Amino acid sequence: MGEVARIFCAVYCGMIVNPDAIVAQMESAITFGLSAALYGAITLKNSRVEQFNFDISPMMRINVMPEVWVAIIQSGERPSAIGETVVPPIAPKVANALFAVNGARLRSLTLTLKNILEELKVK
Repeated sequence: MGEVARIFCAVYCGMIVNPDAIVAQMESAITFGLSAALYGAITLKNSRVEQFNFDISPMMRINVMPEVWVAIIQSGERPSAIGETVVPPIAPKVANALFAVNGARLRSLTLTLKNILEELKVK
């Protein structure tokens, strides 16, 4: 299936007070979002979710983590919170990149080779 090699993240959060903290927050949010998109399957057993807490969810390791570039857009606006704003768009962005490469429009997580092949109707 390939891999996510690079992620470019631009962030606009008002006046920059601590750029290192902003970059660290974006990098960790990207790691969390990619982990959920690529590894975070939610499975049911006897009508109950098996993954009952985050401590059993796999996280990306450094050896598979893509190169991350964070650009902070300069602004004269008041400082604002940054939070984990990049978590929600990561899965759709990766899904769109997969669509651009192979034409498989994935509409459910996790983004796995099995799901791609099912979407392409290849068995």
